[in-house]
Amino acid sequence: MTKTKGLLVMDVDSTLVQEEVIDLLGAEAGLGEKIAAITERAMNGELDFKQALEERVSLLKDLPEAIFEQVFQKIHFNRGAKELVNELHRRGYKVGLVSGGFHETVDHLAAAANIDYVVANRLEVKNGLLTGRTLGDIVTKEVKVAKLKEWAAENGLTLDQTIAMGDGANDLPMIQTAGIGIAFCAKPIVRQQAPYQINEPDLYKVIEIVDGVKGKR
Repeated sequence: MTKTKGLLVMDVDSTLVQEEVIDLLGAEAGLGEKIAAITERAMNGELDFKQALEERVSLLKDLPEAIFEQVFQKIHFNRGAKELVNELHRRGYKVGLVSGGFHETVDHLAAAANIDYVVANRLEVKNGLLTGRTLGDIVTKEVKVAKLKEWAAENGLTLDQTIAMGDGANDLPMIQTAGIGIAFCAKPIVRQQAPYQINEPDLYKVIEIVDGVKGKR
């Protein structure tokens, strides 16, 4: 068995993909602006993420489960997403997703991009309708850090062999914990505190950072 050389863990909404999926769901519910405003405040670190998620999910109550299929058609990978995953796999890395979004869409994205690990939130459905609640633990900033550490340990990696990337305040602790922490087209608070940043929507630029860091080590 080949030894894993490294691990990239990244956020999904506005990082792996261009959109914020909960905002797309909100638009379908006719509450797009209201939900997007809460998302924006949470991403900027102005609101507690868990509380903000619960508030937004409650607004989705009574949407049909079929909504996920409609919304999935409106999600687009950021440029370089699949190329990045393929190149990291070629180099012996594993790739994981940690998302404050939902398994209902994230699992499809992970399959399409050949991702190794996924953790996300799950929406409760009863009789084919969303209840406005989530199931199980919510993916908070603490969970993102825990998964980075857990997946690294599982592969016999130290944290300096890991990369973490995201765009919102919820991603900052994970970004600051990893060996290489990257703010991707991120909110100002994240750009200010992340060791590295990518400010154009091209995920393959991660490889430039990784190669640059390796060159210095």
